[in-house]
Amino acid sequence: MDFPIQHMMDEDACYHYLLDLFHPQGLHCPRCQAREDFSVHRYVREPVLDYRCRACGRVFNAWTGTALQGTHYRPSQIVLFLRGFTQGVSTAQLARELGCSRRNILKLRHILQSNAKLGLDRTPLKDAEVEADEMYQNAGEKGVPHLDPDDPPRRRANKRRGHGTMENDRPPVIGIVGRDSGEVRLEVVEHADQETLDNFVEEATTPGATVNTDEWSGYNHIPELGRKHATVCHAPGQREWARDDDGDGVREVHNNTMEGLWTGVRNFLRIFRGVNKKYLGDYIGIFEWSYNIKEVSYEFLTALMGIAIPNLSP
Repeated sequence: MDFPIQHMMDEDACYHYLLDLFHPQGLHCPRCQAREDFSVHRYVREPVLDYRCRACGRVFNAWTGTALQGTHYRPSQIVLFLRGFTQGVSTAQLARELGCSRRNILKLRHILQSNAKLGLDRTPLKDAEVEADEMYQNAGEKGVPHLDPDDPPRRRANKRRGHGTMENDRPPVIGIVGRDSGEVRLEVVEHADQETLDNFVEEATTPGATVNTDEWSGYNHIPELGRKHATVCHAPGQREWARDDDGDGVREVHNNTMEGLWTGVRNFLRIFRGVNKKYLGDYIGIFEWSYNIKEVSYEFLTALMGIAIPNLSP
């Protein structure tokens, strides 16, 4: 059920929230970097005022040079966009609730989610025990006209046999989760082949870590990467989900954490009723952020808005 809230927020509070995010050291001229001696040039979109710098004559506002440059959305709408993007609210619902163009919101969403993906933590997990797995997400070319009869749109419920690829509209999503830290690293790739999986495991884990997987042959060379490898067999004849190798009564060999995480990924994506595979990695990036930090942080917001955090060290 939609709940229109476009008239229920304080514009000044939202404006100053965004102003502090974009300009933590105070508003300044984007040309000469002057931090004072501005005159108000236009009041049209108050509280988003246009200023003229008396030092160099540049006209600017708080959004100039940011991901919001040129937007005419009110500060309250922008804050609600950020909230909706972060919580996985569909673009169509945001457009209905805020009375805005779905096309324009989707364009902004793609820009901000791409920023967030670039800001993901890609340092190796420090966990001694990790789990690795892959899933295959149906994702075609949603929103792209298919005028060629030899290139029809993807049918829903794509049930191609075998491991999916980006080419056959079932892009692989590969992931590693640390058992102690609870942090996850996710990537959308072209193929879930041995070379791709080896590179991902090597970059996302530290030497000596134990990597728990299923028996997909793409993981067979993990020991050659300086990692320990433990597997469970999910094949119909075996149907093994967890195993106790050291005899302590705890079934430590499993990748159930990753299997459960894929349920969360699918639930997150389901609300969008299909995602273009070109942007699938950006949506997965937002899910990874939400899984790792749980609550919106300054680091997440700066990544989402494409803001470079200033180096304040002497």
